Amino acid sequence: MRRMAIGAVSNSTLLLSTPLPFSKPNHTIFSLTKTSSFLIPVLTPPRRFLSVSSLTHDHHNLSDFGDADSVAISSRGSKMLLKGMTYPELQKWVQSHGYRPGQAMMLWKRVYGNNIWAHHIDELEGLNKDFKKMLNENAEFKALSLKEIRTASDGTRKILFTLDDGLVIETVVIPCDRGRTTVCVSSQVGCAMNCQFCYTGRQALFSPIDINLMGLRRHLTAAEIVEQAVFARRLLTDEVGSITNVVFMGMGEPLHNIDNVIKAADIMVDEQGLQFSPRKVTISTSGLVPQIKRFLHESKCALAVSLNATTDEVRNWIMPINRKYKLDLLLQTLREELCFRNNYRVLFEYVMLEGINDSDGDAEKLIELVKGIPCKINLISFNPHSGSLFRPTKEERMIEFRNMLAAAGVIVFLRLSRGDDQMAACGQLGKPGTIQAPLLRVPHQFQMAVGSST
Repeated sequence: MRRMAIGAVSNSTLLLSTPLPFSKPNHTIFSLTKTSSFLIPVLTPPRRFLSVSSLTHDHHNLSDFGDADSVAISSRGSKMLLKGMTYPELQKWVQSHGYRPGQAMMLWKRVYGNNIWAHHIDELEGLNKDFKKMLNENAEFKALSLKEIRTASDGTRKILFTLDDGLVIETVVIPCDRGRTTVCVSSQVGCAMNCQFCYTGRQALFSPIDINLMGLRRHLTAAEIVEQAVFARRLLTDEVGSITNVVFMGMGEPLHNIDNVIKAADIMVDEQGLQFSPRKVTISTSGLVPQIKRFLHESKCALAVSLNATTDEVRNWIMPINRKYKLDLLLQTLREELCFRNNYRVLFEYVMLEGINDSDGDAEKLIELVKGIPCKINLISFNPHSGSLFRPTKEERMIEFRNMLAAAGVIVFLRLSRGDDQMAACGQLGKPGTIQAPLLRVPHQFQMAVGSST
């Protein structure tokens, strides 16, 4: 029986791809060609989502990388999930039940503002009794269930949430002595990008056809994304102080789920709700060029691009998305698009891998690559995990690398590990285990650096 891999372009649309090119049944190393598709396991039945607009007509917006359907409000039976709605949608829904727009604003502030962060009907003090009865019959407040909170030695908290289909996601809260506490939210269950240094994308999952595939389970809805920030404030504000920043740097590739991510970010920055500053909500991407263009046109929030290499050869290896969107295309797109944004800087993330991308030559190339792009660069310490080939660049070398960039006038920061003893650091999120996606073939010149014999 011929084994087939399944690639998903949306939550509800499937395409057959070519068989996985294992060289031998027990080998875990293979090479993707430029035309190889990203492989997505189909392990759970697709969920149904509704929006206010979709109640009158059905439409889907698909792309090469399977953007989520533009519908993002979960329906549990006949109840509407409140956190899947923007304020205009909530207002429209409240009015459809015969209540004034002012009632919608009072509800919105109790769900997101006034330090209430309501999770059930009993927390809606001050609302009309009939309105509360209607909500009790027709609305659902929670998209997530708290599973566990793990605290790292440095105070970082990793929160595990269970979704209503039984899957688990992780959210990280990173306290800061300077009063800039950050919540790192997930946008997908797993990730399809297979970046070789990232545990989330490297996790393999068992599929019904008994093939280990790299690991995207599904997109998160807008409600499931937003509630991570709501839960973080509700659970931890008293312990860590005000949570002021949001980064979409948890599980998943945010721009692969662009519809729900943009919607969730819009809800987070609403001035009557969670009130995060758009400059303090950062969406990270591995480099999906069409989605980057759309994001820069539609969102007021900040953009981070995970760069991590200075040549196509290295980036093709450690970030397979580069085989579709090369460095030149990615960087030229940013130059062109940022011409139309005032006082806007893209953040480049650069995970430093010993012997791979941390040489003086890499520093010089990086300086050239970012010329003409309003930007700042975060140099990030690699966080080891099970099955990884890489080693973190030593701190003294990171400082030397930073100094070379700074001497050339680049705005650059060092970002050392936080929460790594609880697998809460950058690139470590995901269920611990020994089963992982196949490794991509190591270029010959780096085989010594990673201790490979292939």
